[in-house]
Amino acid sequence: MGADLRVVGGTLATAQGTIEAGFAVEDGTIVAIGDEQHLPNAEHTLDVAGNMVLPGVVDPHVHINGFNSIDTYETGTAAAARGGVTTVINFAWQTWTGERERDADGSVWADSGSLLDAIDRQRESASEAYVDYGLHATVTAEDRTVFDEFEAVVEAGVPSFKFFTVYDVGVSNGFLRLAFERLADLDAVAVLHTEDDSVCQALTAERRRTDRGHPTDYPGSRPDYAEAMALSDAVSLATETDCKYYGIHTTSRAAVDELATAREDGTRVRGETCPHFTTLTEDAYAEQGTMALQSPPLRTADDVEAMFESLRDGTLDVVSTDHVASTQAEKTVENWWDCPFGVNSLQTALPVFHDEAINRRGLPYSFLVRVLSRNPAQTFGLPQKGRLAVGADADFVVFDPSETYEISATDNASLADYSIYDGREVTGKVRETYLRGRLVADDTGVVGSPRGEYLARDVPTWDPQGGMA
Repeated sequence: MGADLRVVGGTLATAQGTIEAGFAVEDGTIVAIGDEQHLPNAEHTLDVAGNMVLPGVVDPHVHINGFNSIDTYETGTAAAARGGVTTVINFAWQTWTGERERDADGSVWADSGSLLDAIDRQRESASEAYVDYGLHATVTAEDRTVFDEFEAVVEAGVPSFKFFTVYDVGVSNGFLRLAFERLADLDAVAVLHTEDDSVCQALTAERRRTDRGHPTDYPGSRPDYAEAMALSDAVSLATETDCKYYGIHTTSRAAVDELATAREDGTRVRGETCPHFTTLTEDAYAEQGTMALQSPPLRTADDVEAMFESLRDGTLDVVSTDHVASTQAEKTVENWWDCPFGVNSLQTALPVFHDEAINRRGLPYSFLVRVLSRNPAQTFGLPQKGRLAVGADADFVVFDPSETYEISATDNASLADYSIYDGREVTGKVRETYLRGRLVADDTGVVGSPRGEYLARDVPTWDPQGGMA
């Protein structure tokens, strides 16, 4: 048997551990793993001696081509490829008018809209994607007619539906209860941004009234208990309806305590956090000002510890970026409440999280692979992704674990012209990224033409997932 490519000389990182082995690729799929002498002959051999080989990162929470992000599919996925991310899941906004929030005179949301139309709009915009992409259907209006689309959306390969409990697009608990019941019938996943809107609005209004506009005043406007309150309500509704529940960008010990209570059987509740919630604290608002502003906010050192405890014990499953691209000019405002939320990190998440988890905390590479690759792939119905295994897509990252360098925003492939990690020294660097066995990025930038594909996802099966303990 012949192959297209052999990858030899490196150390493979898997969810079970590391092995000194190579693998062979045929037609974009891994067809053999083992010692070099036992691999089939191939047209090309890639010698990665001295490097780790990681499965491509699967990031299930990115904002590209949306109301809140200046990144196109071309620029956002270029950043992904340079950061070792080979699969992203973006959002198809039900009632989005297509106008960016910062450019609009009024609301960028219509009163009604179609999820299927939103999915079509995103796919039509994605021809220049450098990595593979999927979509979450994002319900942004409390219009029950959208329930009639749910089955067709799942059949279109989008078995996950996002809801907010805050902002102009937030929906009520009553609406969530009805939506979850219908999603449960389809075995689809409900993806939730949970903060109590009334608490956040009241505390924000109080800060505006007393002219507390400095970024250090921001975290108190969206406290941990507001996150935990809304999470508790949403998880209760999901449990009552037997609906799969996935909580995004978890930030606090208060929130993970609520998740832990709900995860006793380990089957129907999942959660994620983000690199910034595992590496930064609210001190960043004094140091970086509004550049570090996102929602929910950065919190305390104890909350950072809670994120790692929860990733280790399986209360949280995934580390995603929640990538949002803005410019410094947009983020530079007099009062924090005028600042667009979100930070960009598709290009830096792997080296930053690797440095924190592996180098500073001594966690194994199997942990890194689980939370960045395997778990997100399993959670969102991508059986071909997130693993180095025979039959899987040959999405992989050549990663130098020993190179130390300083992150600089001048290297951004994203249209964002700043980084919350600017000047941070890390050890561990993405050397090359491969998508289905073909090089898409190296030290010089993205390579070749965009070849990312739309991923019609399966309805995922959620078996119990444990942590490291």
